[in-house]
Amino acid sequence: MNLKRFYRILILFIAIVSSISCKTTEDIAPQLSVSLSIVSFPAEGGTSNITLTCSDQWSIDNSAYSWLQLNQATGSSGSTTIKLTAASNSLGSSRSVILTATSPNGQTRRITVSQASNIYPSYNTSPIAPDQTRMNSTAVQLAANINLGWNIGNTMEAPGGEGGWGNPAITESYIKFVKQLGFNSIRIPCAWNLTHLSNKATAQIDPNWLNRVKEVVGYCVNNNMYVLLNIHWDGGWLENNCTIAKKDSVNAKQKALWEQIATTMRDFDEHLMFASANEPNTSDTTQMRVLLSYHQTFINAVRSTGGRNTYRKLVIQGSSDLISVSAFPTDPTPNCLMYEEHNYTPYQFTALNGDADWGKMFYYWGAGHHSTIEPDRNATWGEEAVQNQYFQKIKTQFIDKGIPVLMGEYGAYRRGASSHIPKDLDTHNASVDYWITYVTKQAIIHGIKPFFWDTGGALDRRNNTVLDQRTIDAIIAGGK
Repeated sequence: MNLKRFYRILILFIAIVSSISCKTTEDIAPQLSVSLSIVSFPAEGGTSNITLTCSDQWSIDNSAYSWLQLNQATGSSGSTTIKLTAASNSLGSSRSVILTATSPNGQTRRITVSQASNIYPSYNTSPIAPDQTRMNSTAVQLAANINLGWNIGNTMEAPGGEGGWGNPAITESYIKFVKQLGFNSIRIPCAWNLTHLSNKATAQIDPNWLNRVKEVVGYCVNNNMYVLLNIHWDGGWLENNCTIAKKDSVNAKQKALWEQIATTMRDFDEHLMFASANEPNTSDTTQMRVLLSYHQTFINAVRSTGGRNTYRKLVIQGSSDLISVSAFPTDPTPNCLMYEEHNYTPYQFTALNGDADWGKMFYYWGAGHHSTIEPDRNATWGEEAVQNQYFQKIKTQFIDKGIPVLMGEYGAYRRGASSHIPKDLDTHNASVDYWITYVTKQAIIHGIKPFFWDTGGALDRRNNTVLDQRTIDAIIAGGK
């Protein structure tokens, strides 16, 4: 063999060897593969399928199991169809996770799963410049103008509208009647989310409902009545969700609703006050911090609409055992915040309708009003001393620090159902009168403004007449 031919053969051999050795795993059918590396879900959630093929056993790590479910997370060789199910996203922000599929041969495949957010649009579409016209009072000065307050309960907060729980529509003549009896303030418990959204996906309030509420507020303001308008229970979307898990979604809805409410009611003067919530459930400091974030969102939303809302008096609730003035939300407008709590102590006397496993009903309350005929129904706690301690605590904690307090709900009610008729009826009725007068008086003595809770039992709303004169007299007596 001549040298020239030898070199040709050698070069060809090297090329063949080089060609074989340069083949990578990319040229070999993969032992683990997935049909999709990116999966996207809409905000409302849904399902999507991916196909995983492996020549060995495999597994998928899903760290988003709380909102993303896989029907199968492990398997053996072959092709497997995996169903991904995403829950609805109401967090107010988008979310994503990377699913990692692995096999014993060391191969890894990643699937990025994302979901759009159900972010509500901004309803603060027409903010205006601050307007302090007839908005000059501080919260303390405005509270000083409030005498006795009255709740129009079980009406605007009823599912479906004013008549949802059997009460008639509110009329201006009824407002005038309440004022004539000696009350100068009205609290309107109001629902917005439960049955009054024209578009649930965007949290848009039905404009007809907004206008109707505005009309009722106008009845009060036009008759020189102070009026407190809130978001009340409303299916519990806020009150029952003071949790870290629900914080983002509740804040998103709180912002959307209050931007609409505040914009609609913006032209009313300082006779109108807004309250962020009603009896929110908080049992520890973590839940209270979440609730305070809801109040902060409320304040920011109202103030952002401008006009008279820049100076409107805003009311927040909480638990006086868990909240302090130093922890209050920040308000860009100074001296415009109030605090609200309710008083039905002891509930076994004021409103419990039937013996419970945790306690029996009390029919008789207060010094000089216990029964010797039915002593097992006398109150055993929550009497005058407890009320005095409570009111002093509220005064020290809030009023003495410049924060006015509204007792947004309170009341005691007579038992007259056939199964709950006190044997000592005269003493029972006297006890109810005494509780109402005593609590009203102590609230006012301590600077707290009382709003009696009525759902139609004390006043006939259709005929504008008094149904329970003793209750009205007891309230008036406490207010003197």
